Amino acid sequence: MISINDLSDEQKAAIAQWAEEGADLSDIQKRLKGELELNVTYMDTRLLVLDLNIEIKVEASEKAESSGKNQEAEEHEEGVLNGSSEGVPENSLPDDLSAAAVEFTADEITRPGAMASGSVTFSDGVKAVWLIDEYGRPGIDPETPGYQPSESDLIEFEKYLRALLQG
Repeated sequence: MISINDLSDEQKAAIAQWAEEGADLSDIQKRLKGELELNVTYMDTRLLVLDLNIEIKVEASEKAESSGKNQEAEEHEEGVLNGSSEGVPENSLPDDLSAAAVEFTADEITRPGAMASGSVTFSDGVKAVWLIDEYGRPGIDPETPGYQPSESDLIEFEKYLRALLQG
C-alpha cells in the first residue's frame, strides 16, 4: 500500500492537477502508473485522493443523474410520510441509506498471506472477499468479475478498514 508519505511534493501536485482537470479515480490510477511509474490499485488511488483531501469533480451529466435520484428519494420520503407509496418500488432505498446496507465481517482465522481478511456485502447485494496483505495493501475480490462498488459503498468500506486497523 502506498501512502502520501511515499510521494514527493511534485507527485502530490500532479495528482491534484489531474483531479482539477477532471480526471476520475481510474484515470488518476492509470496516470500514476503511466507517468509516475507507480503501480497502485484502485483502492490505493482512492485512499491517496482521500488523504490528500482532493475532491474528484463530477461531470454535469452525473450531477443531473444524482440530483434526479435525490429528488426520487425525497418524493419517496414525502409519499411515505403522507401514507402513499404510489409509483415507488417496494424495496427502494435513497442513496444516503444504501451505504448503511454495506455489511462487513472479519475472519476469525486470517487468510494465508494476509494481516486481516473477511467478507463484505455491498448495498447492491454483491459479495466480495477483502484482505489486507502483509505490506498493508487492501484488496477486494468480488464474486462478480470486474465489479466496482459504488462510491458510497467504497467510503463505508474504507471507514470500516480504518477502524479495524486502528483497533
